[in-house]
Amino acid sequence: MSEENRQVPSMDPRLHRVRRSLPDHPVRVALLDLLAEVGTVTSTQAAARLGHSSGLCSFHLRQLARHGLIEEAPHSGGRARPWQLRWEHSGEVSGREAPQEFAALARGLEDESYQHWLAHREQAPSVWQRDESFSTVVHLTPAETAELGASVRRLLAGYRDRDHDPAARPAGTVAVAVVTRLFPFLEE
Repeated sequence: MSEENRQVPSMDPRLHRVRRSLPDHPVRVALLDLLAEVGTVTSTQAAARLGHSSGLCSFHLRQLARHGLIEEAPHSGGRARPWQLRWEHSGEVSGREAPQEFAALARGLEDESYQHWLAHREQAPSVWQRDESFSTVVHLTPAETAELGASVRRLLAGYRDRDHDPAARPAGTVAVAVVTRLFPFLEE
């Protein structure tokens, strides 16, 4: 894209707020960053830039649109479907509402992606059809809960450099969602 087509600077505070709300969803974060950088993008263009398949990018672009973060950009028809950031919905939440609204959006997107995986996993290569999801209940203090969260973040940090550097990815690497939720059960 040319400099004239660049619509939103990548350091826009609204984008920063949206990105913080989706920390464990590298494909969607990368798509939002790319849209901020270039202004408009199709799933094919996103795939070429990010090193993912066009289908994966298309799915995540549609999900971001469904939740009001992006919208279809004006275009002259044809098969190409360009997308752009939609600030009036993603950036106009102010004050203390923003983190809660975007956190709820992130949880919804995570749940939706997991349901999509369950419904379509037989389409994945056989080596990827195994689901590594698990859950457990443990009894922790608030300090232990914070330490457990920090430990998980440290463990994942070693893989985060691959988000923006496709050359750092070993052969056979695909985007994998990692979702961790630590919350206390509330008594009825």
